[in-house]
Amino acid sequence: MRSPLVLIVAAMAVPSAFYRPLVSEIESRGWQARALPQRGFERGAPVASRSADWSYADEMQSIADAVAAARAEAPDRPVILLGHSLGAQLVAGHQLHHAPADGFVTVGASVPHFRSYPYGGVPVLLMGLMVPVVTRARGFLPRPFFGAPGARTLMREWARFVRSGRPPFDVPRRIATPTLVVQLQGDTYAVSGSNKVFTELMIEPEAVTRWVYTKDATPEGGTTHHVRWVRSPGPVVDRMVDWWAQTCSANASSGGHEHAR
Repeated sequence: MRSPLVLIVAAMAVPSAFYRPLVSEIESRGWQARALPQRGFERGAPVASRSADWSYADEMQSIADAVAAARAEAPDRPVILLGHSLGAQLVAGHQLHHAPADGFVTVGASVPHFRSYPYGGVPVLLMGLMVPVVTRARGFLPRPFFGAPGARTLMREWARFVRSGRPPFDVPRRIATPTLVVQLQGDTYAVSGSNKVFTELMIEPEAVTRWVYTKDATPEGGTTHHVRWVRSPGPVVDRMVDWWAQTCSANASSGGHEHAR
């Protein structure tokens, strides 16, 4: 089997250029990688405004278009989607509602329901309550709010997710694609409880390989911070490469009908 292509789906408000160290690390292993453009946050591209709006469904369609293009380019090459934070939510929706990629890697994934967070989730709940008010007044989410400048529809969907714990897309079944769930130790955005809820809600247990990236496993200068792990991503890429090799080996030995754990 050919080495895979990894398509990286960014965290909220993070431009694709931020993932250059991750792309470089993946490609150093003989794989291919691309960070998909982050709508509203690419240099020179339009930002969210009263007249520029988009939704979770729009972002999921963009992922589907990227997967389709990758398959057309090289039909025999496996495609892995790596979703970081909000990107993991979008990839989950894609895997459930579009032709799925061959593998799914989540880093810092969560169901951001306020009840999963410390202090009763009050700080998170306040964000979930403020977003619809501000976006109604301004037509988008302006700085300095979290995720700004954010599209009003996507941010309202996210805020409803925060308040209710219900995703902004249907979950008619759980994802059966081989999935590596990376939990970042000490992650204050995707806390352990919210990551656990995401995994149990979205993914079939037999499809999941879960790995906790601990602080003592970081390279010199590295971190397990929700965003800054990308700057020194070697351990995450090591684990992903090992997971994929185990997945391919398990599929080969079972005739392609079982997933590695």
